[in-house]
Parts: sequence; structure tokens; C-alpha cells
Amino acid sequence: MSAQRNGGQPGNGQAARAEAQRLFGAFQNWGAVPIEAAILQPAGTLLDLYGEDIRARAYVTHDPVQGEMMLRPDFTVPVVQTHMAGGAEPARYCYMGEVFRKQEGAGGARASEYLQVGYEVFDRANPQRADAEVFALFARLLSGRALRPSIGDIGILRAAVNGLPTSDLRRAALMRHLWRPQRFRALLERFAGRAPLPEARATLLKRLQAGERVESAAPQIGLRSGAEVEARLAKLLADAQTPHIPGALVDRVEALLNVADKAPKALEQMRAHAGDMPWIAPSLDLLEQRLAALSALGIDVDALDFEASYGRTTLEYYDGFVFGFSAEGREDLPPVASGGRFDALTTVLGQGSSIPAVGGVVRPALLVELEGGA
Repeated sequence: MSAQRNGGQPGNGQAARAEAQRLFGAFQNWGAVPIEAAILQPAGTLLDLYGEDIRARAYVTHDPVQGEMMLRPDFTVPVVQTHMAGGAEPARYCYMGEVFRKQEGAGGARASEYLQVGYEVFDRANPQRADAEVFALFARLLSGRALRPSIGDIGILRAAVNGLPTSDLRRAALMRHLWRPQRFRALLERFAGRAPLPEARATLLKRLQAGERVESAAPQIGLRSGAEVEARLAKLLADAQTPHIPGALVDRVEALLNVADKAPKALEQMRAHAGDMPWIAPSLDLLEQRLAALSALGIDVDALDFEASYGRTTLEYYDGFVFGFSAEGREDLPPVASGGRFDALTTVLGQGSSIPAVGGVVRPALLVELEGGA
């Protein structure tokens, strides 16, 4: 097995496979049922579930019978599909195998094919306890390694956006770009009236507000119909009439995004912001319950790093608790292990049903590389 296939470290294939088997066995001993997912997955709507980053990095091909297909970029989506098609409740699954992602711009330092070992929990009884279970299990299996654990909560950020006093259209735009920090902040500043519109949009709005009909002599060759274009122009006009979000609230949201401290102190800081954003208080209560559940499982939450923006540049299906274990002093590497809560994904794939779900993955080849294994 080549170095590129297993994580970019010459000769670490067997060691990575052995580490993967250790983790895979540990997950099974914890009660997880092994599950497999085909390497070749249907693309289409499934690809949209991964978000912009993975869409750009997926290996996509066309099958003459099955249509557009992709090499498996992740296990969680096919695992959720399998469970929602008739899995028992509650359920715990584990998996092991290669995933495939383009690494453009990484200078060849990161592998485009690498092993993942994962663990997923589907349980309605107590989501905060399930979050704590997954994190504590990963912490136990990775103990003794030079790894720094961090947690976050996308649910708090979602709550902050959903409570803003603005139009549904603007809240939807902010939610869509929650995963792109620079774009998100630019939108916030614009919706507060503190940043100008892009020049092209400003020019278009002036024409629309003047009652000028916007049309082109060029033939229509795009995917949008004429009616869809007209609807989009109407939305632009309506958006231009939407009152600005108060600047003080925007400042609070931006301050919330910058919270980074040990978990209890971070919670205190976010409680202070909830004075002006009371709609985030229920999400903070859930975080407090999760920290209590982590403590009950032996995690020293006073020493645990919390970053409010953690996970904002990863998979877009996470909608609650997120976590990662990163190598100290190796910012060039992705997290050795990461995961989070993906309740909304079960709703999308459940065809009318849903279930709280949380899980995570480990990259065993990175563990071997960090320890100098061969």
C-alpha cells in the first residue's frame, strides 16, 4: 500500500492499519455494530449535504447506468442513510475504511486517500449524555498522545442567527454562510448598514428602484428560467427595504463568535452576551448540561478548551456539539480526530422521520505519523 494512500508517511501503511484495527475493535467492545458503506456512492443531492468544501474536493465520475457517482468522501452520510432506512433504536455503529478527497493547494503534504475509523450514536433519550459519551470514549482511546482536545457548539451560533430581528431572507443568507467566516462577517456588517453593497449589486438596485426593466439581448443559456430571474430581482428589491440589524446586536454576535476559553469560563462569557440576545439562553443551558455530563464521565471540563467558532470550516451537516483532537504544535495537520452532532442530517435523509445523532472519526495514519511509526 502506497505512502500517499495511507497518509503521506512512507511505510506507515501496516502500522496505520493496525492502529485502525485497534480503534475499530474498541468501538465494537463499546457496543457498536460494524457497518460498511460502498466506496462508490451516488452523488446528486448527497453531495450537497457535505457542503461547499467537500463538494469541491470530491472525486466525481459518471456511470452510464447509475448516473453521477463519487468516491466515498465520508462515512457519516451513508451510515445515516442505512440507519434511517430501518435501523433499531437506540443504535451505535462503527466503521473502518478509506475515504477520498482532493487536496488541491496542500502541496502534496496531505493524502487524497486515507483511513478513517468512526463511531456514531443514534439515541433519543439524552442527546447531551450521548455527546459526552462519544467525546469521553475518544478521549479514553487517544489518552497518552500529545493531542489537544477542543469543543464547540454550532447550535449556539445557529440560535444567535435565528433570533436576529431581520427578515427570513437575511437570516437564511447568514445561516448559509455560517461555514464561511469571512463571508459571514461581511454579510453581518452589510446587514447592519456598516459596509457598502458590492458595486455590481448597488448598480443593479439603482436600476430596479428607478423602475428600469433589467433584461439582456443575449440568448438565455443559464439554468435559471426567466421567472426565476424575475423572482430573484424582486427579492433584491425587498431586501433593500429591510431595516438594518442594530449595530449593538451585530457587535454581540461578533463577540460571541470570538469566545475562546476554558469551557466554564467560555460559558460565563456567553451568558453575559445572552443579556442582549436572550434567544441563545436555551442553547447555553444545553451546553451547561453537556459539561455536567462530561464531568460525570471523568472529563476535566475546567481544563477543556471551548471555541465558539470551532467547526465552522468543516462539514456543514454539523448543527450542535462539535469536537476535535489536534496535534500540539502541528497546525499544518488536520485534527487527528473530530466529530459532532448532526441531527438535521437525519431529518433530511429520514423521509419524514428523524433522530438525534452524534459521532466522530479518527485518522489512524496521523497517529502513526505523529509517533514516528513505520
